[in-house]
Amino acid sequence: MEVTVQIPDDLARRMIASGGDLSRRALEALALEEFKSGQLTKPELRRLLGFGTRYQLDGFLKAHDVYEEYTLQDLEPEREDLKRLSF
Repeated sequence: MEVTVQIPDDLARRMIASGGDLSRRALEALALEEFKSGQLTKPELRRLLGFGTRYQLDGFLKAHDVYEEYTLQDLEPEREDLKRLSF
């Protein structure tokens, strides 16, 4: 699917002058917001943005200050697994 966005010419020129491919920046911004709202999974985000590895996606998310929530409840099963393995 192709999506078209109308931007006033003067603003578009200024946005283009700030660097980077404006189409790519728009895609990344939309994809990032959809991911943060829960509409896209990590594999879907990776596919949409064309990243070949999870490492590339993780770098993209880190660059945009998006981190996975990791709670104490997430840690507990891992801690229990490590205890079992250490004996």
